[in-house]
Amino acid sequence: MSPRLLAASLCLFTIQPVPLPAAEAPYNFVFLLADDWRFDTLGVAGNPIVKTPHLDQLAADGFRFTHARVTTSICGVSRSSLLSGQWMSRHGNRGFAAMETPWAESYPGLLRQNGYHVGHVGKWHSGAFPEKEFDFGRSYNGRHWMKREDGSKVHVTQKNEEDALDFLTTRPKDQPFMLNLWFSAPHAQDGNPEQFLPQPESMALYQNVKIPIPELASESAWRNLPEFIQAPANEGRVRYHWRFDEPEKYQTMMKNYYRLCTEVDAVCGRVMAELKRQGLLDRTIVVFMGDNGYYHGDRLLADKWYPHEESIRVPMIVYDPRIAAEKRGKTDDRFVLNVDLAPTFLAAAGIAAPGNMQGRDFSPIYLSEEPLDWRDEFFYEHGTIGNKNRIPSSLAVVRKDIKYTLWPEWDHEELFDMTKDPLEQNNLVGQADYAERLSELRGRLEEMRAEAR
Repeated sequence: MSPRLLAASLCLFTIQPVPLPAAEAPYNFVFLLADDWRFDTLGVAGNPIVKTPHLDQLAADGFRFTHARVTTSICGVSRSSLLSGQWMSRHGNRGFAAMETPWAESYPGLLRQNGYHVGHVGKWHSGAFPEKEFDFGRSYNGRHWMKREDGSKVHVTQKNEEDALDFLTTRPKDQPFMLNLWFSAPHAQDGNPEQFLPQPESMALYQNVKIPIPELASESAWRNLPEFIQAPANEGRVRYHWRFDEPEKYQTMMKNYYRLCTEVDAVCGRVMAELKRQGLLDRTIVVFMGDNGYYHGDRLLADKWYPHEESIRVPMIVYDPRIAAEKRGKTDDRFVLNVDLAPTFLAAAGIAAPGNMQGRDFSPIYLSEEPLDWRDEFFYEHGTIGNKNRIPSSLAVVRKDIKYTLWPEWDHEELFDMTKDPLEQNNLVGQADYAERLSELRGRLEEMRAEAR
């Protein structure tokens, strides 16, 4: 491990928060959002290779959702869903545009209206960055290496750290605060042949390990995809050839991807250390999440977009000082979604969520002892990007036991029994034993599609 990353790992600490009485100061919020970070890229999630000591510690001191999902698996749309608490159909951003939902109804807008000092650092990717809506706003993404104002070179993750610490140390001390720390890493630098460009001091990491090939990185899994996804023009196939189509290339790309993840982990540790230094851990809620999942060569694909588990399932860790000691380090497997972040933050701040928000406050899952009526299914949607041959639109009803997907532009359906076939390899459309379930799910898809608008 490099000296800098080793030093970061040595600052691990166990948090011992004391829940605040209701009349105490309002809660602060720090939202750590990683880009293209799939659910199993954490040591605490059972990954035997990647080093994420600070996030593992955050999970030990907080609460981890093992089946968190996104409602649309692409950077820009997912971010608009996070900001608005709405599905794509309602906030209107179908790719990388600004959401149509009024800013005053987003969680940063509402927090600022209610006296919060609001900051954003890092990636935006949902239209033009609305700098005037933030008290502290520094937005940048796309390249792994940047130039500071003085012309010196800096890695984007290092810049994320510097700006986040600048926010935390210069903020007004008489106001509650909210900080979005939205990393670019470990997103690839598209167009660069190396794709993943970590910092030089990280290159000693993972040198002497072999990254396991995913179970689904096989010709048979690829052939089980719809023919239009197998086609050379499909963007998932195009990017697979950029990154994963040769064994040596796979090892190089994945090691650099993991190095970027470990760099993000180190920054998360420094942010937590700064919160501790300022005595803020007893009144700050911290969430770490991925904006979407990621194919690591699974199904001989790269990137995201489609409703497979690798693409829609993300990590989510919540540190909340209200969590009882006996619940710290615990996990929950309910469907918590990206649209749930906004109402959860607002509820903790004592602010009523707008009626247009579609997500739900998930904090009762870890705060309440009472049985909770929670969703057991959700609606997934993704628009066409480019054209139907490049990234086609998809819709899905996702349940723990079954998943129904419709590719409307291709008039193609898929039905997977997730209990018997969790890798989604055996399409059951056309099988008599599942005809009744298929009919029910077709109807449910149309209901959910209408509800999302």
